[in-house]
Amino acid sequence: MNLVKRDRKHLWHPYTQEKTAPLPVPIVRAKGVWLETEDGRKILDGISSWWVNIHGHSHPFLNEAIARQAAELEHTIFAGFTHRPAIELAERLVDVLPAGLTRVFYSDNGSTAVEVALKMAYQYWQNCGEERKTFVALENAYHGDTFGAMAASDKSSFTKPFQDLLCRVLRADGDLEKLESLFRKHEGEIAAIIIEPMLQGAGGMIIWQAEFVKGVRELCDKYNVLMIADEVLTGFGRTGKMFACEHAEISPDMICLSKALTAGYLPFGATVATEDIYGAFLSDDRAKTFFHGHSYTANPLACAVAIASLKLFDSEKSLERVSAISEKFRSFAKTIGRMPMVENARTIGAVAAFDIVSSETGYLATIGQRLYLEFLDRGILLRPLGNVLYFMPPYSISDDEIDRVFGEISEVLNSLEI
Repeated sequence: MNLVKRDRKHLWHPYTQEKTAPLPVPIVRAKGVWLETEDGRKILDGISSWWVNIHGHSHPFLNEAIARQAAELEHTIFAGFTHRPAIELAERLVDVLPAGLTRVFYSDNGSTAVEVALKMAYQYWQNCGEERKTFVALENAYHGDTFGAMAASDKSSFTKPFQDLLCRVLRADGDLEKLESLFRKHEGEIAAIIIEPMLQGAGGMIIWQAEFVKGVRELCDKYNVLMIADEVLTGFGRTGKMFACEHAEISPDMICLSKALTAGYLPFGATVATEDIYGAFLSDDRAKTFFHGHSYTANPLACAVAIASLKLFDSEKSLERVSAISEKFRSFAKTIGRMPMVENARTIGAVAAFDIVSSETGYLATIGQRLYLEFLDRGILLRPLGNVLYFMPPYSISDDEIDRVFGEISEVLNSLEI
């Protein structure tokens, strides 16, 4: 029995309407930017396997790091215990993160990294003797699928079934004057604001100006509000800097990391906080403990591959490669932006995005599924967010491979009937 038939007997896929969706594509191996199907077809991974893969699939250096660690220590409880990979990774992260972020709390994925940050912020003020029960997040935000992360996310088809279960979050747009008015109106009530710096991903690949991110930091300082940077997508070079906050030359009070943290190899998350936040949990009163944890917190295999990934940034000059990719993306955006069916062609780092003119907009726009299937037929994995088509490959992609994808995008859009 082939893989698809076996899949259909038992599996339930994410973000998939199982009754109407096309059959899943069975992948048996991957190398570089290429996925190989059960029947031998090659598919170029144009979305970094949901934004996680940065150095390419099955990288020998990363493979070896996991194998070596598995032979030494595959896992141990992290409450009351520690191990070298967790310590070394924390040291390396602190070295490359924006200044002041010094305390690393490990979790399992991006959503839980956000959940940790929200809980930390909430309890921080309690431990400091203040009751602050309000959070602020941006319009079009997406922060994950656990309950706190959903509450911080803007209302959408993702969160609609659960609205009655979510805590209230104040919503802000990209206007700093309006944000200051909101801070002033709720002064002393707001625990934290959470933003995706420079690039909002699932909300439509929306690019922010660095001045806005810097302005948020200044308002947080002025009104004594904690700033949480959700860099689950934007961290580790995706926007052209190691971390997106660097574009604005600011440091948040907490940063959420996942996805590329392990170069796409293993599920892993980290929330990194300042010494001030960490200090608020130090007490002779055990009730002030941060009571949060996961069975696989600080998994040594995940730590080992994350360490290896950070080493590759130096040996393979990954940020220089992102800069080269960015140049090609900007050039293509100018060309494709002149097409009548394309609006708001935009790029940042190793991300290119285009709005497709359509009678439907938003995540459920049917044009997205049509484009997805068309590109699959051409051997390219592009998974539009409704009418927003984006290209976000691993950094190991070659110039020829980029040109091939851009050529296919141009052909498909030229033949598109809206």
